[in-house]
Amino acid sequence: MTPLHTAQLAAGFRTDQRGGVLVLVALLFPILTGLSAVAIDYASLVKRRAELQRAADSGSIAGVNQFKLANADDAAALRTAKAMALAQARSGSAAPPAVTAEVLNNHSGVRLTLTEQVALSFGKLLNTPSLEVSVTSTAKLAGTTRLCLLALDRQAMGAFHLESAARITATDCSLYSNSANPEGIQGENAAVATALSTCSAGGYSGSGANFTPPPATGCPALRDPLIDRQGPTPGSCVSLGFFVDPKKFVDGIDDPTYGVNVVSGIVTLQPGTYCGGLHLTKGATVTLQPGIYILKDGPLVVDKGASLSGVNTGFYFTGVRGGLLFDEKSVVSLTAPKDGLLAGLLFFEDRNATIPATLPPPLSGKGKPKPAPGGFVALREYRIISDNARTLLGTIYLPLGRLIIDSKKPVADQSAYTVIIARTINLYDGPNLMLNARYGSTDVPVPAGVGPSSADTQLTQ
Repeated sequence: MTPLHTAQLAAGFRTDQRGGVLVLVALLFPILTGLSAVAIDYASLVKRRAELQRAADSGSIAGVNQFKLANADDAAALRTAKAMALAQARSGSAAPPAVTAEVLNNHSGVRLTLTEQVALSFGKLLNTPSLEVSVTSTAKLAGTTRLCLLALDRQAMGAFHLESAARITATDCSLYSNSANPEGIQGENAAVATALSTCSAGGYSGSGANFTPPPATGCPALRDPLIDRQGPTPGSCVSLGFFVDPKKFVDGIDDPTYGVNVVSGIVTLQPGTYCGGLHLTKGATVTLQPGIYILKDGPLVVDKGASLSGVNTGFYFTGVRGGLLFDEKSVVSLTAPKDGLLAGLLFFEDRNATIPATLPPPLSGKGKPKPAPGGFVALREYRIISDNARTLLGTIYLPLGRLIIDSKKPVADQSAYTVIIARTINLYDGPNLMLNARYGSTDVPVPAGVGPSSADTQLTQ
């Protein structure tokens, strides 16, 4: 073979090779195009799914946070969750995703699901014009929700104690004891506590009939939610004068241990500092003007058929003596201030008191209260034995005191809401203490940390 023939043969081979490559490319082109389309669509799906997940998370969080607000209800939470999710998921070209939402566990969680048909850019090539993408998000309130009762003592037996036929009803809020004692919560005999939840940092004693639902145990102790609230500064002492006590010498001489400032007539009192305490007695009818009433070095006592009423009034107990007694035949109707230093606080005990003070026994047949479980002795006692104390709207904050409720009729049942935070809380006899949670039906605010705003929000999935 001549060199010329060899060159011609090599040239022909190269031409055939180029043609083979073109044929191979032509055969692989649809596959390469399909893979590119899949890659593009996959990236689009991943991006859109992430967008929908963020929208669902925003919606579930916004929904469950509604339960921290005073006017919260299930419908409002669901509306908010859906609106937030749809706003966050908005896409310029796509139809809005389908959204469903539900409330979980008695106002403690919201689950939201977004579902969308995502169009595929090259889906028609693969006979799949769109794919369904679905995401779910659940947000919950972590910790005690809608807290309406907290016993602060970390060690006392029966820090929250019920016995005899005592009842406490708090169906829309939670009861909590910080006591690590194995019997930090006690329910004895026919006592009944019905609540959204009950939680003990330690344990509890009592049968299943005493608590509905049964208390959870081993719960973390809660920080005093009002520890940073400051009380008012006492001013000059109020002088009531002689005429507010026209029955001074009727039915026995007034005993100053029940309060130096004695009222037995029909009187309207002004806010101020009542040095030595305040004693309403012998059928007195007392109306309080709105404001803050400071009880310095003495108790607040209402007994012998006296009545006490006030709207937007707060009581601050300070000094070397103190305490409260609403006796059996007294009539009490009080609502806390809606603004100012004691906004939302009906009773506020000075947490800096150090000297024990014994509340005098009532002049009725009740006598002294039963000793506290385990021999616990509080610095102050605040005792409600009135059978007509049906409006106690606001927060009762007694960080050093023992709250004793020992009446036979419902207590606080006509209040829009009542929150109790005390060192220990004891219920005797046959009261039905009603801790309502109708926060939206009053203009009296709920202090931060209790009521509807007492939980943190967490995404759980």
